[in-house]
Amino acid sequence: MGKIGVWLIGARGSVATTAVAGAAAMRAGLAARTGCVTDLPDFAGAALPGLGELVFGGHDVVDTPLVKRAEHLVAAGVLPPALPGAVAAELAAAETRLRPAPSGGGRAAIGQVTADLAEFRNGLDHVVVLNVASTEPPVDPHPAHASLAALEAALDMDEDVLPASASYAYAAFRAGCGFVDFTPSTGARLPALDELARATGQPYAGRDGKTGETLLRSVLAPMFAQRGLNVLAWSGTNLLGGGDGATLADPAAASSKNASKQRVLDRNLGGPVDGEVHIDYVPALGDWKTAWDHVLFEGFLGARMTLQLTWQGCDSALAAPLVLDLARLTGKACRDGVAGPVEEFGFFFKDPVGAGPHDLASQYAALRAWAHR
Repeated sequence: MGKIGVWLIGARGSVATTAVAGAAAMRAGLAARTGCVTDLPDFAGAALPGLGELVFGGHDVVDTPLVKRAEHLVAAGVLPPALPGAVAAELAAAETRLRPAPSGGGRAAIGQVTADLAEFRNGLDHVVVLNVASTEPPVDPHPAHASLAALEAALDMDEDVLPASASYAYAAFRAGCGFVDFTPSTGARLPALDELARATGQPYAGRDGKTGETLLRSVLAPMFAQRGLNVLAWSGTNLLGGGDGATLADPAAASSKNASKQRVLDRNLGGPVDGEVHIDYVPALGDWKTAWDHVLFEGFLGARMTLQLTWQGCDSALAAPLVLDLARLTGKACRDGVAGPVEEFGFFFKDPVGAGPHDLASQYAALRAWAHR
């Protein structure tokens, strides 16, 4: 069926390295496909691109080779000790397709990304650009964001009106590539970029991968609503290490993540509830994270009760299989000629595009139905 290129923004980060190494291990039969949604029986016969059809490339601001990054992840307990050596050839091949991320913004940066994508696409059937880079702060509204004509006019005047994630989305659509934002960053979520995606016939999805605390919220919040229990307050504290934790130590960047976490509750419970989400950076945790949630709810005759839960996990190991799922699904969307937002991919995201459901069970049913169309 042809090859699907997967261009990773943040290609030398923990999530991207785990995804590339994991795909190679599964292709070689060295690892089970645990955590891969698209390998469940529900998706058999859905004509998705296979792992053997995925070709990896990408951009990053750092130059640490993928093999060395994989060794660092072994030391952190993320990857099995023997894995980097077993898939060294595949990591080295992907390394040849990595390019330095552009510095600055505007037309020059977009032009570099577009050129790199064009070079990468040679010999491939389709390309999916997938953002797994660090979270950006929220973007202030700008008149250039309102329409494609306004955006083009601003870029023609060499105005730097797009954050990096949105510049990648713009370049992806202009290069004829699909786009997925696994981060809470702006990405394609601007009216001008939605217009461009539809005009160029490219699919997009996102944003902010749902891997831990919010995954639980998307299951538990509907439970309270469907049982008629009144949630009075829901508070959460997250301890993060690694690069993600360092980025989210910045309150501006953390505000994007916290907003998407809270939105899952609001949409499943029918409105806002008391309580906040806190993110604390703990460098010693490395690639691991811990989340505590406290839920105060009201039952029959006003009886007050609580639910408390703890989630401890490895962020890269939770996210990497979903990155591969999204690469396969978006590759299918490209092959099928889907254009614009794919709201059926909401299963994977805290803040999905479109007006689809926000409870996990309904999102899963919508994803399964889409895959078999």
